[in-house]
Formats: sequence, C-alpha cells, structure tokens
Amino acid sequence: MIPGACRRANEIMLIYPAIDLLNGRAVRLRQGDYSRETVFSDDPAQVARKWVELSADRIHVVDLDGAKAGKPINGLTIRKIVEAAGVPVQLGGGLRTDDDLAAAFDWGVRWAVLGTRALQSPEWVRATATRFPDRIVLGVDAKNGFVATEGWLEVSQVKAVDLAKRVSDAPIAAVVYTDIAKDGMMSGPNFDALAEMRDAVSLPVIASGGVCTLEHVRRLMAERIPGCIIGRALYEGSLDLAAAISLSRKSESQKS
Repeated sequence: MIPGACRRANEIMLIYPAIDLLNGRAVRLRQGDYSRETVFSDDPAQVARKWVELSADRIHVVDLDGAKAGKPINGLTIRKIVEAAGVPVQLGGGLRTDDDLAAAFDWGVRWAVLGTRALQSPEWVRATATRFPDRIVLGVDAKNGFVATEGWLEVSQVKAVDLAKRVSDAPIAAVVYTDIAKDGMMSGPNFDALAEMRDAVSLPVIASGGVCTLEHVRRLMAERIPGCIIGRALYEGSLDLAAAISLSRKSESQKS
C-alpha cells in the first residue's frame, strides 16, 4: 500500500510537497550537491503550513544534515513541522538505527524513509518493516542507475532495481525513487528509470526529482506511478501545488 492510502498503485496519484532541511532552514540542492544550495525559508514549519493551506494532505521532509552525518540532526525543526502541518509527514535522511527510528516516530513522523541502511543491511530493513508495517519507505537514490548513499556523496556498484528487489518481500509502504541527475534541475523526471522500477517490484513507486509541470504529473499518472514528490518547482513558482493536487483528485473522482 502506498503511504496513507488503502489503494492499489494504479488508482491514484498522491502529491508530496517537499521540505529539505539544512542548518534548520528549508533549502533545495541541485543534483544533491551541498555546495549548490538555495535557501527558501528560515521557517520550515511555516512552509509546511503553506503547503497544507494549498490542499496538501502529506509532507515529505529530508534531513540533509542527517543524511550527511549518518544520524538525525534537525529533530526540533522536524517536530515543529509535524505540529504545524497537522497532516502525515514522511521523513528521510540519516535514519540508520532503531534509536533513530524511535526518535523520528516520537517526533510524530508517520513514515520513515530508509536509504543508506537499506544498502548496508537489507535484512535489518526487512525486519524493521515487519515491526512497523506500512510505516517504512525504501529510499532509492540513483546516479546513472546505481544506488548513491551517505547523502548522495558515495555511489555504490548496486543497481537501484536490485536494491528494491532485495527488500520487496517485506511490508514496506512504498519506494521513493530519486534520479540524482534530475533532482532540483527542473528538467522533468527520468520516466524510463521510474518505469523500470515500477515493473521490477510490486511496491508502489513514488517519483522524486525533476517534477516541475502539470504535464509531468499527468504523464506520471498515465504511466501508473502512484505518487510524486515536488520540491524546487513549488518554491520557484513554476508549478502550482493546488493545481497539481486538483489534477490528481480529478482522476480519483473519475474512477469512483
């Protein structure tokens, strides 16, 4: 099941506005490069409220400091986002241990995204997903089709689809697939890679990276990708969040 909805993967598109945290601020990076940072707000909780006012019913948060450090860093800010949003929050970045997960869930996070640890120990991810069914999301970040870890600073020799296959038998809520080359570049998603991931595993796939127009959302829906994360396009105003959500909900109403 895709996070937050008892629906099969080809029945609805869910929109996740993104908040990336660096030094307690809402930022966006280009292609995961920490030196190519754009600060959009010093008050991430206010950003969350804004997205909810525009009809968001879920928020995707990334602790960029945590991804780099290997442990959650922005806990206080994340708690404030959860409280301000009042809708389910999905969190990734630096979640590597049982204690990290316990902290994230204590902050009120609904879904925990596991990336680096999934590559290091797929057995732990499967066991964790069994302990917390439908609350664990697999984060697969890829560069040229291979898994990148440690805040995208390292690239492995493991193919993205192979990592997903290793844990796809566990009660994981979804796979967030990020093509690093597309992230923050406003150039459109990697539709071919998303289709490959969709066909490789039975888990719902959430597209991340490059979604910046309504046409991109429409095409993802047509290609049976049930969720997408939108970041820079919302902050720079090239994509209207309310319009994207309205488009996804029209599809739902047509099927009901």
